Order: sequence, then C-alpha cells, then structure tokens
Amino acid sequence: MIEQAYIQAGDVTTPAIATLRARISQAIDNTVAATVLDRLKVWLQMPTDSTFFTGMLDKLCEERAKNVGDRLSPGTGGLYNPADLSAALDIAAKWTGISDILHSDRAVTIKGPTGHVGGAKSTFNNTDGTGFHVIVLLATGQEHGGRHFFLGFDPDVSATTESRNTWIPFALGGSGTVAKVSAFTDAKCTQVIKAMILGNSQDGFGPLVRKYYVDTTAPFPAIIRG
Repeated sequence: MIEQAYIQAGDVTTPAIATLRARISQAIDNTVAATVLDRLKVWLQMPTDSTFFTGMLDKLCEERAKNVGDRLSPGTGGLYNPADLSAALDIAAKWTGISDILHSDRAVTIKGPTGHVGGAKSTFNNTDGTGFHVIVLLATGQEHGGRHFFLGFDPDVSATTESRNTWIPFALGGSGTVAKVSAFTDAKCTQVIKAMILGNSQDGFGPLVRKYYVDTTAPFPAIIRG
C-alpha cells in the first residue's frame, strides 16, 4: 500500500492549499442533484450501515473519480487520465507528466489495486488482493524536511480510522443506515461533504484528502480481477 498521511504545518503544495480549498468548496457549492442522497453520492462513497461499515452503497469509484475530477479541473484540457501505471516503461516520465498536469490546475485520476491506492481501513480491501480503486490527485507537495508527496482525494468514507470517526457522528442518531443521511437538509448535506473533504482548518483538509508518498520509479502492482 502507498504510504499515506495527513497535511501538517509546514507542508507546501502546488497548487497551493488555499487555492485547492477554494476550488473544492466552489465545486461542492455548485453541485446540483435530484436528491440530497444523490448530491452526497457525487462526492462520497458511503456505507449502507455506518455503525459497522458492513456494506457500501456502490462500487462506482471509477465513475465517481471521473465526475469529481472533471469538477476540479478548471485548467485547459480538463481531467487527465494517465496511461497504465502498472507498465514499467517510462514510469518516471509518466509521473513527471502527472506533476506537470497537476501544476496546470488539472486533476488526475489514479487507478490501482485497492490494497495499493486505497485506505488501510477500506471496506473494499480483499484478502485475496483482487479489485481496484480510483482516487483523484490534486497537487504535488513537499514537507518541511524535504520529503515529496502527491496530494489526493479518496471519496471512500471507510478508508481510514480518521474518515470513519468523522463520518459516524453525521450518520448516526438513528439506525445508522443510509436512511439517516437521506433525511439531511441541503445545508446539512453541504456541511457534511465539506467536513469530510475540507475539514475545519484553513491550512489543511478533511480526512478524505491525504498525502500519498508515491515511489515514482516503480510501477504499480497489476490489478487482479476477482
């Protein structure tokens, strides 16, 4: 699994954190859907039961990543979908190209085995290593100590302990099932999406936006179909 962490003080990203936060916030505000649940599903991959995370509403990570990526790509050319990252040929050049794309205000969809690009707690992790997941890269970054990373958005609410802990108070208070979130007002819907993605700090993000320490010299593991 790609090592992941959360933004810390002193981390610098390109585009800048403030720019990304404004872009995401505006895109969330501009999201129109038939129902509150449909609007939530644009941005979040949610559990059917938030008490135990025993099931998820859908497995549409690829479609969702494309939708979100389109919304977050104001730069000329729009969302970028790179060539197969499990192919070793010119892998370093591919990542250089991805960095250049990100710096031009375009998002990049990244597809790989769930156990490689997903979160450590993801409900979609299979013991046999099958399946894939798709995340959306937003920026490159560098820590105060010089370590480089990519900044990515993973819509999977089940992905980490932090994402689960942030989500549960919103979804519980009833059965904990999807019926609870279906009853949100539009204002509550916006609050929940922004809490999960943007968080409360102007200098960081919520639990669905994380640093990914990608080895840009090595290909991704091949996706194994179940």
